[in-house]
Amino acid sequence: MQEASFYGLKTLFYLLLFYYLFRFLAKIFLPILAKKVVEKAEEQFRQQNQNHQQNTSHSNQNDKPKEAHKVGEYIDFEEVD
Repeated sequence: MQEASFYGLKTLFYLLLFYYLFRFLAKIFLPILAKKVVEKAEEQFRQQNQNHQQNTSHSNQNDKPKEAHKVGEYIDFEEVD
């Protein structure tokens, strides 16, 4: 009977040790990991934005200047009595 309770206490001790060790390590490494993820997302955003700007500048350079559409000929008229 004492042997079963000893293993129960030992298991409980290991669980608590693991829990507090995990919390301690999470406080240290989680902010570092989060910072890396944010930096990577920012870098991808910058690359996408830069690619988009390059694509729009290339398409603007390739387009010919648009001519004004002539609707018709201008006719100067005089009023007749």
